[in-house]
Amino acid sequence: MQVSGRGVSALRHSELQELGLLYRQTASDLAAVREDAFSKQLAVYLNQLLGRSHNLIYHGHKTKVSGIVRFYGRTYPRAFRETLPQTLIALAIFAIAGLASWIVTIRDPGFAHRVLGPGMTEAIERHEMWTRSIVTIKPLASSGIMTNNLSVAFSTFALGITAGLGTIWMLAVNGVLIGVVGAATWKAGMALQLWSFVAPHGVLELPAIFISGGAGLEIARGLLFPGYLPRRLSLAQAGGRAARLLLGTIPMLLVAGVIEGFFSPSSVPIKMKFLLAAALFAALLSYLFFVNRHEPKPPKAGSAL
Repeated sequence: MQVSGRGVSALRHSELQELGLLYRQTASDLAAVREDAFSKQLAVYLNQLLGRSHNLIYHGHKTKVSGIVRFYGRTYPRAFRETLPQTLIALAIFAIAGLASWIVTIRDPGFAHRVLGPGMTEAIERHEMWTRSIVTIKPLASSGIMTNNLSVAFSTFALGITAGLGTIWMLAVNGVLIGVVGAATWKAGMALQLWSFVAPHGVLELPAIFISGGAGLEIARGLLFPGYLPRRLSLAQAGGRAARLLLGTIPMLLVAGVIEGFFSPSSVPIKMKFLLAAALFAALLSYLFFVNRHEPKPPKAGSAL
């Protein structure tokens, strides 16, 4: 009650020290209680108590820009690594769908026509890239691309609430599309044109979609496999982790949209496009896997973000 109005600023220095001590003791007690199958209710209570304390301490810091920097510089890479299995599953779904559609397209010429429609299929048959129109309307195209990419990412994330079925569908559909386009352009001798266009922005756009898919699967995991937690609390915690994953993809998709609208369809030499793609992908991997790698992990608490 003492901190309900002004947060931790209402506490004296000695009380702040006591709050920190109690927080650490509660986290330790929670870790011990979770090992006892007969103490589920106590574990839930301690988890909620720790979550409220974490929110209080976190929201007690009135930061704006520094909070954003801390999230992307410290919190997000760690959140990505903690949920890496879900992202890898999303990648596998996309890859399997893409490979299957590639094989079908190679064996059945009519499959590409049914999936892509007559316009794109005829352009490929004429050995023309359908991306030429982007060059003449770069700002508008870039804005539309960003909007579409964000829509796909948010849909893939949100559909995790369907026990993951909607997320799997979104990943599979996108995998099928890239597989069909890849096979059709390869048959037409346009593979280099396609991948030199896709590579510069794809090294950011595709990982962002996989991470969004992993976020959707994390929601499904919390819903379907709550463990010792009540399903509602399990879903809340998984939703918090998934939301952090999704937030991290927004800058990636914005940058990818700018590149796809201005750089990918340009007449820049193909070698330069692949060099940019390699540099961006190396930077992304370094950020996700190595930034803040050795900092101690904070105790898990409630559904706090």
